[in-house]
Amino acid sequence: MDIPEFRYHPDPIRSGSIIKSDIECQCCGKRRGYIYTGPVYAEDDLGNAICPWCIAVGKAYKKFNAEFVDTEAFPEGTPPASIQKITQQTPGYSAWQSEAWPSCCGDATAFLRPTGIQEIRKECYEVEGHLMTYVVQELHISGSAANRLVEALSKDGQPTLYLFQCLHCQRYRFHIDGT
Repeated sequence: MDIPEFRYHPDPIRSGSIIKSDIECQCCGKRRGYIYTGPVYAEDDLGNAICPWCIAVGKAYKKFNAEFVDTEAFPEGTPPASIQKITQQTPGYSAWQSEAWPSCCGDATAFLRPTGIQEIRKECYEVEGHLMTYVVQELHISGSAANRLVEALSKDGQPTLYLFQCLHCQRYRFHIDGT
């Protein structure tokens, strides 16, 4: 069974936000073969308890008032409709401290995956130049400190690079989180 499509999180299995599981969904009561593993902002403890289908159609939001991305994660100017779609009907992602969801071209970007510099160099080397520009221009880190930060990026350790892509211009956007 294919999982639902998510405009702002196109491959939640690759990103690790959805995993194969025989756990029963606390929203619909079904065992659909997949479960969401990311953050859930709700009164009830719903960690590893919601299936992707209940997220996609907004059933988990309606039943539990559950959101999957903190509304504070979005930069000023992100369209309210995009924020609503992401927080209420899109799998989020787990970050070390706090998630961020960049925007570009007047819309929220699509979350691709957590990654490190080794994966960038192996899978999409063209991103590294854009990443260094982000570190220097957006984070205001330069010289050897910028190089050390980029070299330290780890998919499974800290700091981690969270990779996003604009749905319109295809430009890569980033969030770096860790200690």
